[in-house]
This record gives sequence, C-alpha cells and structure tokens, in this order.
Amino acid sequence: MAEHVRVVEVSPRDGLQNEAAFVATADKLELIRRLAASGLRSIEATAFVSPKWVPQMADAAELFPQLPRDDGRRYPVLVPNLQGYERAVACGVREVAVFTAASEAFTRKNINAGIEESLQRFEPVLERARADGVAVRGYVSTVLGCPYQGAVPVSDVVRVAARLHAMGCYEISLGDTIGVGTAGAARAMLQAVAGDIPMAALAVHFHDTYGQALANVFACLEAGVRTVDASVSGTGGCPYAKGASGNLATEDLVYALHGLGFDTGIDLATLVETGSWLSAKLGRDSLSKANRALHA
Repeated sequence: MAEHVRVVEVSPRDGLQNEAAFVATADKLELIRRLAASGLRSIEATAFVSPKWVPQMADAAELFPQLPRDDGRRYPVLVPNLQGYERAVACGVREVAVFTAASEAFTRKNINAGIEESLQRFEPVLERARADGVAVRGYVSTVLGCPYQGAVPVSDVVRVAARLHAMGCYEISLGDTIGVGTAGAARAMLQAVAGDIPMAALAVHFHDTYGQALANVFACLEAGVRTVDASVSGTGGCPYAKGASGNLATEDLVYALHGLGFDTGIDLATLVETGSWLSAKLGRDSLSKANRALHA
C-alpha cells in the first residue's frame, strides 16, 4: 500500500473567516458535506470566537450541531479561550484547536496579548479538555516570517511549539502565515521543531503568497511530515498580513501527493468540483491551478 498523508481541510474556517460577505450557514454545511464526500476525514468546521471580531463565524453554534456525528470524520473547531471552549463543547464538539504565534509582534497585533499570555489563556482549556476527553490541536503561526518583525528565529518556533505539545496538544500545525518561506527554510524549521516534538505530532500549513507552498510541502515530506493543512480553491488569507494570499489549494496538494505516490483517500475529481462550487458561491475564480487545468 502507498504511504498515507493526512490532509486537514481548513476552508470552512480559515478559508471563509475573512470573507467580506457573510456565507450562509446552509452553504457552509453544503461545503462541508461536499468536502466529506470527496474523502476528506479531517475538516475544520468553524470557530467559536467573538462575532464582533470574526463575523463570518457568528453561526458556529447553529452550524456545528447539524454536522453528521456518525461518519467517523473529525470536525475540529477553533477556540480562543475557555469561554469559547465551553460554548463549543456545549454544541457537541470533540476536538478543538488553539492558536498562537512564534512572533511576539504578530501575537500582540492579532490577539492583543503576548505569546506567554496567549499560552496562559490556553492552560485552562487544555485542563478542561483532558477532563472532558476532548482532543486539542495547536497552531503556531508566523513560523517562517512575520509582517511586523520580519524574520522569526527558529528557536522561538521550537519554544512555542514545544510548550503547546507539553501542555497536551496532540498535534502542532506549523504555519507560514504570510507565505514568505522557501523549501530550505521550511525543511530546516520543521527539523528543528522535530528535535523536541515527534514528527508524527507535527503538521505543516503553508500560504502561497510567493508560489512556494507546494515546494515547501515537498521539502517537509522529504523530512518526514505526514500531515498537511490546505484549503479548497486556495481560499483564505491573513487579515493582519499585507499582501498575503490564500492557503495552499487542497486540489493542488492532492494532485501533487497522488503524483508522488502517496495515498490520501481523497477523490480528486470530487474535490475539484467542490472547489468550483465554492468559487461560484464566492463569486470569483478558483485559485487552484489543478482546478483551472482540469476545467480548461
């Protein structure tokens, strides 16, 4: 059997959270249904955050209970603090994600707190999650560069990722938030983090601002990572990062992985159609090159 790569689909949350026009709850549910039909097993569904700061996620409590519970899929949701966690668990959530950065400047701009304070906010979340049997995934952003401070020392990435893992996050997703990384830097960063955290507990999350996302994934696959985040049609971006384009398109990732001989369990044709459907709903062309090529 081919070696398996786990793809974590982030479009319903990371892909849609910065859309100016509110995406209807029914359309979000349909997106998740279509993503599941393509074979994706891990789909980040929404975020239990303040509607004041992220209006697109205001329907989290309405959306999540409508997701299928018996199909074996994982539907993690983002929570910023204990209040968000409690709202999520009340809706039946069994996996959450917490979010911080390796850049002090970015963390302060993004959540009005320093890195240490952000980690302290997560301690009660991790404690409750352990008691409740809820899985927690950790995100570390700006691992290859920050829009405010520029270069980010790899030692800072290692320190923050190791803290999250020690606190109880089963997996740490390492995110190049503004898409400035290149393959050599991505591999070196991953290998440095893997010196403190098992590679099996690491994932990578690349934005495609400079067209480097797939090259970075390939370099990290060579280094041993086997979990990759992506967003169908390349949706998403960082509102705090000037010029940062969307996430790596899931269609492009899956096309590349299959070409390399990896198994994903994902049907590319169904995924491409899902990307086309979402792009039509958003009123713009897909950013996925595989999508464009297969529809040419």
